[in-house]
Amino acid sequence: MVTDDRTERWEYEVIRPPRGETKKEAEDPKSVLNELAADGWRLVETVDYTGGGTKYFVFERPVRTGDDAPGEANGDTRADEEGEW
Repeated sequence: MVTDDRTERWEYEVIRPPRGETKKEAEDPKSVLNELAADGWRLVETVDYTGGGTKYFVFERPVRTGDDAPGEANGDTRADEEGEW
């Protein structure tokens, strides 16, 4: 039997859906979702709140290693501290 000592590691990103000027209605998130997908992220969960609507999008992707690894360690913070895009 062949065993693999490597364990796949994941990183996560959590953002709020883009909002319109009134901040009540979410804008079409397609461009944000496509941009994240192009960077290797996949949407795995939405977090809703009791009043209705989506409060957060949760994304995951395998941890990248090497020089081509974007992320907070390399200064790439897509969302601000509030989770806003």
